[in-house]
Amino acid sequence: MSLNQRKVLIVEDDESINNLIRVALTKHGLACTQAFSGTEGLLNFKADKFDLIILDLMMPGMTGEDLTHAIRETSKVPIIVVSAKSSVDSKIDLLAMGADDFLGKPFDIKELIARVDVQLRHVGDGFVSEESTGDNLLVSRDLELNQDTFEAFVCGQELTLTRQEYKILELFMRYPNKVFSKQEIFEYAWNECYIGEDKTINVHISNIRSKIKKITDEEYIDTVWGIGFRLAKGKA
Repeated sequence: MSLNQRKVLIVEDDESINNLIRVALTKHGLACTQAFSGTEGLLNFKADKFDLIILDLMMPGMTGEDLTHAIRETSKVPIIVVSAKSSVDSKIDLLAMGADDFLGKPFDIKELIARVDVQLRHVGDGFVSEESTGDNLLVSRDLELNQDTFEAFVCGQELTLTRQEYKILELFMRYPNKVFSKQEIFEYAWNECYIGEDKTINVHISNIRSKIKKITDEEYIDTVWGIGFRLAKGKA
């Protein structure tokens, strides 16, 4: 799929900011749909299929946090949050909830475009495969990842993972005997240089474990203290 075919949903109640993003992304070759409240954003999300969602947090009708949660119930579409709520705890909470990236206000439109490009490259590189063979599988005990369809299952039940959560599991399952440092995990899952994002890695690992725990008591990620993480071997 070419870049000019990608569709972006912009959910921002500030009309001037919403229009700024729309104009910049349209010039960048993207098709944009605008929503000016969380409720309107959810209606648009349910009515169409988008390749990326950009949303604010403090909005009328439905907050950005609630909208992110609602989207993640049914979709893995990349979400970039653009908000004045830029504390470390806010960012961690949003990443745990399923957001893929966060940009604080005020922001540089060029930086937003760069972050949009990163997310859309991930979509093209494997988030949705147009040449899916259906047999490119990684399997460890009752955990199965389909690298063609970006689906994950444990004990036959689907896991709803964010792109980074999926990539973390993919890394562990591709190299089941290796212990990975947090730097290695971050650079593989985010495709960016590591700048000491320990909390981000910890939140995502915890998120994966929690989602698996809802289905099975089996452990699939081991913590190797002082080094990093690896795929759990399971009970002997």
